[in-house]
Amino acid sequence: MSISISSTVNDGALTPVPAWSPSSDAIDHARVTQFMRWLEKERGLSFPNYDALWQWSVDEIDAFWLALWKWAAIPSIQKPQVALAEATMPGAAWFPSVQMNYVEQVFRHSAAGRPAIVYRNEAGETGEVSWTELERQVASLAASLRGMGVVRGDRVAAYLSNTPHAIVAFLAVASIGAIWSACAPDMGDLAVLDRFRQIEPKVMIAVDGYRYGGKEFDRRPVLGTLLEQLPSVAHVVVVPTLRCQEDPLGFSNAVTWAEAISKDALPLEVEHVPFDHPLWIVYSSGTTGLPKPIVHSQGGIVLEHVKLTTLHLDLHAGDRFFWQASTGWIMWNLQVGGLLAGATVCLFDGNPGYPDMNTLWRFIGEAEASFFGAGAAYFQACEKSAIEPSNVAHLSQLRAIGSTGSPLSPEGYRWILDRVGPIWINAISGGTDFAGCFVAGVPTLPVYLGEMQCRCLGARVEAFDEAGKAVVDEVGELVCTAPMPSMPLRFWNDKDNARYRDSYFDMYPGIWRHGDWVRITQRGGAIIYGRSDATINRHGIRMGTSELYRAVEDLPEVLDSMVVDLEYLGRESYMPLFVVLRQGAELTPALTESIRQRIKVALSARHVPNEVFQVAAIPRTLSGKKMELPIKKLLLGQPLEKVANPDNMANPESLNWFSRFAADRGATTL
Repeated sequence: MSISISSTVNDGALTPVPAWSPSSDAIDHARVTQFMRWLEKERGLSFPNYDALWQWSVDEIDAFWLALWKWAAIPSIQKPQVALAEATMPGAAWFPSVQMNYVEQVFRHSAAGRPAIVYRNEAGETGEVSWTELERQVASLAASLRGMGVVRGDRVAAYLSNTPHAIVAFLAVASIGAIWSACAPDMGDLAVLDRFRQIEPKVMIAVDGYRYGGKEFDRRPVLGTLLEQLPSVAHVVVVPTLRCQEDPLGFSNAVTWAEAISKDALPLEVEHVPFDHPLWIVYSSGTTGLPKPIVHSQGGIVLEHVKLTTLHLDLHAGDRFFWQASTGWIMWNLQVGGLLAGATVCLFDGNPGYPDMNTLWRFIGEAEASFFGAGAAYFQACEKSAIEPSNVAHLSQLRAIGSTGSPLSPEGYRWILDRVGPIWINAISGGTDFAGCFVAGVPTLPVYLGEMQCRCLGARVEAFDEAGKAVVDEVGELVCTAPMPSMPLRFWNDKDNARYRDSYFDMYPGIWRHGDWVRITQRGGAIIYGRSDATINRHGIRMGTSELYRAVEDLPEVLDSMVVDLEYLGRESYMPLFVVLRQGAELTPALTESIRQRIKVALSARHVPNEVFQVAAIPRTLSGKKMELPIKKLLLGQPLEKVANPDNMANPESLNWFSRFAADRGATTL
């Protein structure tokens, strides 16, 4: 299905004038350039530009992934002879007979002259972890876990903050061949139980609390509930974040973190596992029903994250890589993936807006980060707060900024270029579903406002129109027509892959449908227009919601917004717009008219909302996505408990207003 777009929308993105272009020196030193030179020397393959390289990577899938494996020198017991042994989706078979381990790829980059991890929390506590110390702690914790009976295939659950403890714990679990699964400690007991009950973990590693926004949050009661409700957990490792004490909270079969990593001079024992052995279980941010427990493979994640961090993020050994994330977001997993490229990983734990919006920028300067990534909403908040990053931090070492989570508007690009400086903006789009990216950046191409630079290598991404035909410069369904190594092995406990198939292959059998509207530009770039299941359809003209948000949120008074189109059973379309205003602002008739006029000019008169309402917050999932479809269903009369699970939300209290709105107005208005 395709949608029409107004010619006035995304003018900046459509103008064929780059907002930033790489220098010849940057192109020469880029890792993707090194890869292309290697292909020419080793394989006799010459590519005149990135587009040609991408085309080869999706036409010759087996050759591309085998070449990447060799170029990246990924350790394994056997030398791979075949990459893609079975090309069906779902069910593709990759690298048969290969035995390997994620952790070996990490520690082959070990170096004495630079740290593996640099970290800070919002209280100002800082530190570094050397490669040697990281390996020592991983080896010690792995030995402790083996002593608790953890073996290959067992699940280890983590309830941890974004600190070095989480990275050490993940690497220790992976080294054994056990399966990692994490939730952030700000998640409540019901949300965590919805996830961990499904996988029956043998061991839990957890904090006793966390700090956020200058406050301490004691999680001992929550941890107690989790342990009562998870009978499979036989042992607990407690990280005393708030209280350093010898007694690990009184839980039976519990030890402190210090005890678990106290073993010295132990060699790191790595369990070699098949390429398709499970590495971790991550969860969808679904708003109804139980979260989908998505299983990814050791080999698939190593390959995908090596490709992303080296060829698309251009990380070199010695770079300092910082992507602000929590342990419950897939970007934390990619952050750890920086170690696969030999980069130093920078971690910040706490509220990125505390005590002010300059906090992360100050950390970037102090940590000497060369790559900084965050959610697009963070950069929007910085713009709205009128901060000047270069005035508060020394950013000369920063050479790239990444963005994801939602589309970064052209205005967001402009703010970065104007306030941070002429810098490579690497906006990416992918998902928890396959722990990777479909579209992203590459350091050898120019940047156009509002546009991601390219389709990722090895990702045969297309925009499908209503007839299921690939189109260029038209908005259509984002699909991937060939398998990728990091696509899920399966969902945990998903009989016959029924739920897996329904999630991604319901519309186009054998083709991955991601659920986003995308336009592939003539330049080979991509623009995401929002979720395809939450499209505005006014008078037969379809429009991606992100286009309307760009217009509305450009107003200085508007901090956030959400629109739903309630065309239903042939009745006249009713489209309300909900806005969050900056502190002190009110939705006056004048501001309402400004909003209407902005939408009319930017989109069309058809897309002007019927009414505008001021709300305290826009409902968002745990990963920060606007809950357009659940709110649409709620306003169309479905019960709240059937459209949204508060435990799967970042701000469940926001539902109260919408529930009252539906009760008061829904029946009569619709």
